[in-house]
Amino acid sequence: MAQALQAEDKWKLFQDAVQEGVSKSNWQTWLSRIDVDFDDDPPTLLAPSEFHLKWIQDKHGDLIRSTYREIFESPNGPPFRVVEGLPPELPLEPADEPGDQMPTSMQKQSTLPETNLISRYQFESFVVGQSNRFAWAAAMAVSEQPGTHYNPLFIYGGAGLGKTHLLNAVGHHASEMYPDLVIRYVSSENFLNDFIDCIRRKRPDDFKHRYRGVDLLLLDDVQFFEGKEQILEEFFHTFNSLYESGKQMVISSDRHPRNLSSLESRLRSRFEWGLLTDIQPPDMETRLAILKTNAEFAPRPVPIEVLEYIAGLVSDNIRELEGALTRVTAWSALNRRDIDLETAQRVLQDMIAAEEPVALGPDEIIRTTASSFGFSVDDVLSPSRRQPLVMCRQVSMYLCRELTDLSLPKIGEAFNRDHTTVLHSVDKVKRILRSDRAVFDRVTQLTQDLRKGEGISTRAEGIHR
Repeated sequence: MAQALQAEDKWKLFQDAVQEGVSKSNWQTWLSRIDVDFDDDPPTLLAPSEFHLKWIQDKHGDLIRSTYREIFESPNGPPFRVVEGLPPELPLEPADEPGDQMPTSMQKQSTLPETNLISRYQFESFVVGQSNRFAWAAAMAVSEQPGTHYNPLFIYGGAGLGKTHLLNAVGHHASEMYPDLVIRYVSSENFLNDFIDCIRRKRPDDFKHRYRGVDLLLLDDVQFFEGKEQILEEFFHTFNSLYESGKQMVISSDRHPRNLSSLESRLRSRFEWGLLTDIQPPDMETRLAILKTNAEFAPRPVPIEVLEYIAGLVSDNIRELEGALTRVTAWSALNRRDIDLETAQRVLQDMIAAEEPVALGPDEIIRTTASSFGFSVDDVLSPSRRQPLVMCRQVSMYLCRELTDLSLPKIGEAFNRDHTTVLHSVDKVKRILRSDRAVFDRVTQLTQDLRKGEGISTRAEGIHR
């Protein structure tokens, strides 16, 4: 028993030493899934597949061998064995040449253009759980070797589950590893708008150069191309050009390609050439992990029972989950009081599921918010920057983000603004909620009214868009 315990202690020391020598992403994706067989002498390391074994030997073989020799007091490196039944690994194809970091077609010097990446969406801030582990690992693998493993990577799932986060994380990580890579993140709405603008200016070659000259294209919410024949034709040719050049594409959608019924079959089939992976609503454990990560930045400690209550209240939308925590921590900051379960229940009482939830759209949110601030809808949509109109507009954007499944570009479209303006407004309102009681009370009341369907339908007389 003492000998077995000693071996387990050595294994723990081995894991700790290897983990310290690699990045967090490589540890979680690859090395943490290596097991050990103590019945062999010396102990044998176990990998879930030949590819998995090849990858860790190519990338971290020296670290593994030296650590093993030191801790297990062995003159040789560790023996390895592939054992099926370990946690499933990514179904990747190894590169033609071991250790190749980049296909030849992508090893080039270029000026890094504007990527449009959202800075806060990185792998380090993405909480991994059973519901998204496969998609996360696939995205990580693509970012480390763009154009090598599978192309395209197609990620699908409901709104608010992290697709946009993963696409941006791929871009950031690839940019760090390959600074000369030409990367562009774009929503399908902006892709369409760029196309229309180039046609209007009679400069179609500008569009082709902008999107066919990239090394890594990250296209978000491709389902918005449905029913738009001209842009579908252009995207079809863009896809073919990038694919034939060995350039990487990562595409997201709210549903499986087979369910994008109005897209041509030739395009749907191309989406399936690479790897399809979905993101499911997070399980309880993952929701708690997400809340714990966000709670680290709260002005006051958030008790575990409060996090468990929020995790139980919101089950299928990470965006709404984080929004609920924001409301509770904002209340705490405003009142300079510690957070407890009773407080959380009172602040979030409007989130208790109703028998018939109200379907909200940006029009209703804008009308209701404008009325609350004493403005018209035309005022909110105007270019005016005077206060308090700007605050009214920012609150409207925040509520659209919190209470609907709309993407940032789609919200921006409703306000005649860019998606970056929406993101800035949402972040600003989140900060203000913690310091301005009047804004907090107004946003809370608006949220409750809109959730209950008590908008301004009976008091919006005279307000016209």
